[in-house]
Amino acid sequence: MNKFVKWGLPALTLGLLGWGWWLGLVWAPPDREMGDVQRIMYVHVPLQWMAMLAMFLNFVAAVTYLMRQSWKTDALAEAAAEVGLLFGALGMITGAIWGRPTWGVYWSWDPRLTSEAILLVAYTGYLVLRRFVEDPDKRAVWSAVVAIIGAVNLPIVWFSVRWWRSLHQTQSSPKTVDPQMVLPLRVAAFGMLGLMIVFLIHRYRIAIAERNAEVALPEALPSDDPAQRASQSSKVA
Repeated sequence: MNKFVKWGLPALTLGLLGWGWWLGLVWAPPDREMGDVQRIMYVHVPLQWMAMLAMFLNFVAAVTYLMRQSWKTDALAEAAAEVGLLFGALGMITGAIWGRPTWGVYWSWDPRLTSEAILLVAYTGYLVLRRFVEDPDKRAVWSAVVAIIGAVNLPIVWFSVRWWRSLHQTQSSPKTVDPQMVLPLRVAAFGMLGLMIVFLIHRYRIAIAERNAEVALPEALPSDDPAQRASQSSKVA
């Protein structure tokens, strides 16, 4: 399993991304309205999907931590937030590149773009909070609460193109696009999913190592109180 995570998964991810992007650039037809500019969809859309997925995973890990405190779920929440923020920022950049020839501007205060910008700012604040709070217990609890509050914006981002008049097009489906566009998008999306998982695994390992090192420090060790000692040991487990 470790060998697959180290070598197999990255190789599979690169293969899927390469195949999906080749299909999108060479095999799929150009868009009827946007022409070849539309081909950036095979990068932009999977990035946005994975950003939303990682941020939802951050929300699930935060709720799980508050229900049953464990350094593993706290580390997963941190890893998911970082990966989600990275993919979201790249998704916004590729969206701006797409928007310039399509809308005539790189940025518009469109409901989708505005709500997503707020989302990225919220997750940036989440990560900043984690850097400024030294006590691991307080940091985990406070950041979990911030993560849950920030996740309220996830459905707003997703449904913004349906709730308000928007420059951004509504979500497409296999029924509304050329069949030759569906396969490249799906292959690229699975490749991006693999890339997200690779990043999550590596970032989680870093986070859990940092957490274990923190609680091993003399000032972070449990006191002579048996209840506190049991609480610390259960979190590491």
